[in-house]
Amino acid sequence: MSDPVFRRATAADIPAIVAMFADDGLGRGRETPDDLEPYYAALEQVAADPNQHLTVAERDGRLVGVLQLSVIPGLSRRGTTRSIIEAVRVHSDARGTGLGTDLMTWAVEESRRLGCTLVQLTSDNARTDAHRFYEKLGFTGSHVGFKLQL
Repeated sequence: MSDPVFRRATAADIPAIVAMFADDGLGRGRETPDDLEPYYAALEQVAADPNQHLTVAERDGRLVGVLQLSVIPGLSRRGTTRSIIEAVRVHSDARGTGLGTDLMTWAVEESRRLGCTLVQLTSDNARTDAHRFYEKLGFTGSHVGFKLQL
């Protein structure tokens, strides 16, 4: 098994990305792999914003992971620039291979390279395995996140 290659997502990646998003109990209820138009439109917006980094992981020519890294300049914490890691998915066939660790390590290092001094993420309360994984990587559950569906 080769090392993963990380690169920006392209329109050609959308079907595989959406399939990964939909490949669990939470994603099945909120993703629509049969209608990819909203995802193509979203990719255009993401690609046009230099602070957004929709990144895929390829291994042996196959897409096996994805995450979105958002860089946010801010005033708090003495003007800290932070990154937010969202939409982390590892293909079900690649789980347990170390890919998740590689993907998150890449995101943290890329955040550092982009001038961030804080990396944060949210994870659904139901994803207890993911919480253990993030804690193993050094993240702490220091805050409670809230969402308001509009």
